[in-house]
Amino acid sequence: MSDKLVQVKDLSFTYGGRMVLKGINLEAHRGQVVAIMGNSGCGKTTLMRLIGGQLKPTQGKVLVGGQSVGELDFHHLHDLRRRMGMLFQFGALFTDLSVYDNVAFPLREHTDLPESMIRDLTLMKLNAVGLRGGQHLMPAELSGGMARRVALARAIALDPMLVMYDEPFAGLDPISLGVIGNLIRRLTDTLGMTSIVVTHDIQESLKIVDYVYFISEGVVEAEGTPAELRASTLPFVHQFVHGEMDGPVPFHYPSSTYLADLGFAQ
Repeated sequence: MSDKLVQVKDLSFTYGGRMVLKGINLEAHRGQVVAIMGNSGCGKTTLMRLIGGQLKPTQGKVLVGGQSVGELDFHHLHDLRRRMGMLFQFGALFTDLSVYDNVAFPLREHTDLPESMIRDLTLMKLNAVGLRGGQHLMPAELSGGMARRVALARAIALDPMLVMYDEPFAGLDPISLGVIGNLIRRLTDTLGMTSIVVTHDIQESLKIVDYVYFISEGVVEAEGTPAELRASTLPFVHQFVHGEMDGPVPFHYPSSTYLADLGFAQ
């Protein structure tokens, strides 16, 4: 069995006539936390949808567990997705279900386990994220950090081989941010799964990830370990890591000159 759980090979994707991804190559090994970073609109979420099979590549391949995701029929794709977990940006909990029922939902939906076993597994996942005592709460009663932890428990309910996280640190206070980061690292190590984190949060991500891919304008601009990227002298990486306004990533959206828009002759 290959150690490479996710392999993206020469992947291109066109949307509405615009090429969003241009020949992307990346991989994620079993037991790794891999971060995908880049400025807004660079194609990070699109890449995650291609890995999950919501989109099909225009060119190239996405392999997960040795299977070409874009070539699977409905039933085989459904089976593969049962082995994937997804943590959405703001949790996406079912608002009319309790914490307990949110975590139990995938177990009830995708297995034939008796309710007694579902209860044990649900409490086990809630205990792993520190919220077993809050199983009776409703989503409206949770803080942002707590909701993200419940969503994480739900994402790992079926013991997936791969979990993808869409901006897991967005909108969190420093304590909750640190808790979520530590949980991602600890659960990846404990369960032996692979985690792919799409994020803008440089400082927290570099504490927990094994490898980073920087995407810009639809291509992998740089890649490496956290130590390698902190030491990088590449202008794009330096600008992104240090949050600088001036650099190869422009602040202004492409347009005519400001003076021309104001009606002044050039």
